[in-house]
Amino acid sequence: MGTEDPTAFSESHPMNGGDGVLSYARNSWAQRGAVDSAKQMIQQAIADLLDIEKLKLESSHKFQLADLGCATGTNTFFAVQNIIEAVDAKCKLYSSKHWNNSQSLGLEYQIFFNDHVGNDFNTLFRSFPVLWQYFAAAVPGSFYGRLFPKRSIHFMHSSNALNWISRVPKEVVDINSPAWNEGSIYCSGTANKVLDAYSTQFKNDIETFLDARAQELVGGGLMMLILAGLPDDVLLCQTLIGKSYDILGSCLVDMANKV
Repeated sequence: MGTEDPTAFSESHPMNGGDGVLSYARNSWAQRGAVDSAKQMIQQAIADLLDIEKLKLESSHKFQLADLGCATGTNTFFAVQNIIEAVDAKCKLYSSKHWNNSQSLGLEYQIFFNDHVGNDFNTLFRSFPVLWQYFAAAVPGSFYGRLFPKRSIHFMHSSNALNWISRVPKEVVDINSPAWNEGSIYCSGTANKVLDAYSTQFKNDIETFLDARAQELVGGGLMMLILAGLPDDVLLCQTLIGKSYDILGSCLVDMANKV
């Protein structure tokens, strides 16, 4: 656990657990696509920026990696494997330049799988690859706060997780607020004050997130964050996912009216 109570500053809504038809594990192909698309960027970033000497990996033989917002299913394992393969390749290149051989440094990998306390870690660990080359541990708690000791992690990774803010802004659910998000289940962009409320929440969250990671990363450590974005002149309600939320919200309203 982190040094702070994650329930004190964030709402916890983990992905559906288990491996049934409605589970995250069986309904996260889009998220898997993001992991696959980022593989080349991760390889390039590690090849260009990972400083073996500064990290002193040749003497410690230990590489600690954290996947923040791992959820359940196999996506996190593919992401971790991509990083390990890239680090191994960089270590072999380092060895060939400094010791005239192409052997790796024989690193031992410690992987920390992080998500909310309510995440289905049991299903996650039961779905481990048959052959895995690292020591694994679960780290429950919100990443909108400290999770690890200072200067302890060499590589931070998070994919399709930071788009989930820590809480719904209070203003958008207050019927007396000018930012009340009437009839919508997401940031629909129909009112500027609604947009401002969500934007302020995200800015506060990302500042908290980055401050925590700055303390936890070792000097010379790397971080890869993968999340969707929009151009400044495009509203979420104008996108495919926004239109999907509109349909879902309409269905939920119809269901509520029948109760």
